[in-house]
Amino acid sequence: MKKLLPYLKPYTKESIISPLFKLLEAGFDLMVPIIVKEMIDTGIRNADKPYIWMMCDVLAVFALVGLSCSLIAQYYAAKAAVGFSAGLRSALFAHMQGFSYTQTDQIGTSTLITRMTADVNQLQSGINLTLRLLLRSPIIVFGAMILAFTVDAKSAWIFAVVIPLLAVVVFGIMLTGVPLYKKVQQNLDRVTSITRENLNGVRVIRAFRKEREEEARFEDANAAHNHIQNHVGKISALMNPITLLLVNGGLIVLLLSGAIRVDQGNLTTGEVFALTNYMSQILVELVKFANTIITVNKALACADRIEVVLDTPNSTEVLSLPAVAGDAGTAVCFHNAELTYEGNAEPSVSHVELTVFPGETVGIIGSTGSGKTSVINLISRYYDATSGTVTVNGRDVRSYSPTELREKIAVVPQKAMLFRGTVRSNLLWGNENATDEELWMALERACAKEFVMKKEGGLDTPVEQNGRNFSGGQRQRLTIARALVRGAEILILDDASSALDYATDAALRRALRELPNHPTVFLISQRTASIRHADKILVLEDGEPVGIGTHDDLLKGCEVYREIHESQFRKGGAEA
Repeated sequence: MKKLLPYLKPYTKESIISPLFKLLEAGFDLMVPIIVKEMIDTGIRNADKPYIWMMCDVLAVFALVGLSCSLIAQYYAAKAAVGFSAGLRSALFAHMQGFSYTQTDQIGTSTLITRMTADVNQLQSGINLTLRLLLRSPIIVFGAMILAFTVDAKSAWIFAVVIPLLAVVVFGIMLTGVPLYKKVQQNLDRVTSITRENLNGVRVIRAFRKEREEEARFEDANAAHNHIQNHVGKISALMNPITLLLVNGGLIVLLLSGAIRVDQGNLTTGEVFALTNYMSQILVELVKFANTIITVNKALACADRIEVVLDTPNSTEVLSLPAVAGDAGTAVCFHNAELTYEGNAEPSVSHVELTVFPGETVGIIGSTGSGKTSVINLISRYYDATSGTVTVNGRDVRSYSPTELREKIAVVPQKAMLFRGTVRSNLLWGNENATDEELWMALERACAKEFVMKKEGGLDTPVEQNGRNFSGGQRQRLTIARALVRGAEILILDDASSALDYATDAALRRALRELPNHPTVFLISQRTASIRHADKILVLEDGEPVGIGTHDDLLKGCEVYREIHESQFRKGGAEA
């Protein structure tokens, strides 16, 4: 929790004002039994109506002032808690943006979502209750006990016995609950993960009629979450009845002894009322305090989970490395590059040796799982090479800041990703200063201009989440246009034309060859027709290069490439 406190620092004033006004309210509440005692012993006993009305006026003033203090405290506590959670959530999101692909894979997307939402919300509730009640309740409890001694020391010893017993119950349940709340949140991560996976893959689930299996998987995870939550709930539920039992037992003893002493003339009726009021105040405040402790326990468990994310260092470290002399004048070079994913025993790609000059087009082909995407991920430094080096413009990619490196690169990923907004807002991701003319030019080169013009809104056509109001091929062409708007030195298309027909694919390749800025292009494809005009083609098998050369050279000298090519044309493919 210490590492999260700086996010509360901007709200220091609110964090002081809120408990201060709660303490003022507590002070007024503690005076009420004394006023009632005087009203009974002086006003009612002597039938002094003016005195009774005066005490009623005092109680009314105390009530109004106490209400005002309570409202002010509530306002500032809410302001501090909401501001704290907003700042923390922003910092958490910004920190996550710096994670490498490896770190995101390790922690898990669903876990990150839970920690940014449910965990931060729980922490917000904990901060709010802490500012309002964590000090008020103990002040009321101990203040009531002290004032009870001023009313009647002999009867007040009942308080001295009851309060320590209550403290044992409250703190015993608190210490038992904290570890269990962590398990509750971990199980919630699993439920969230399954839910997210099912919502993303709902079409596949329905296509294979796996609804019942997925329902059963969700029910198992939900049942496990429900079980631990019920277990924690049962422990927490013990707090209220046990505290009520102890306090009500104290009240019974207090009333019994008070009645005997009043009958003996050793205690007044007003004093008995004051003592019972103080015991009732203790009861109410301990119930509040118990609920506050439960909420704070949950908040502390969530704070630990959030701190784990914030403590995870950004692995995209910028290193001070000298330029590679032999790579001067090159666009991209791989020197015996190897990548082993976290948790894998074997490398996904290895022994990659490739030199690419500015303006060249490089095709990468291989069977599924051969490591094509892993190779181009090393260029953008989504993953760091576990051995060997990768250079861009003669510099090791690890010597670039992520921003500097990725400004040189435009990537079209395998899965076409569009964001809610408009066609224009999505294209401007490539270059926020691009003109409409530049946007239309990019759409034309990506073979997307025609269908965008047919839309009623043109560039302002709405785009739904994930671009679901566009077909797969249209989404791919829009993501290609977004990359072209950027005008980057290096353009990477990771199987970006898989949903395009051969004619559109051929038109796109012609447009890429005619780009005015002549970028270095990396084309990953399953089709030899898509890469046959590349300056050089890298053929991968089981993560290792088995051929590098032109289309004609590989047909002659690379068996793997020849088999891929021939298998496609036996199936009716056509060269373009």
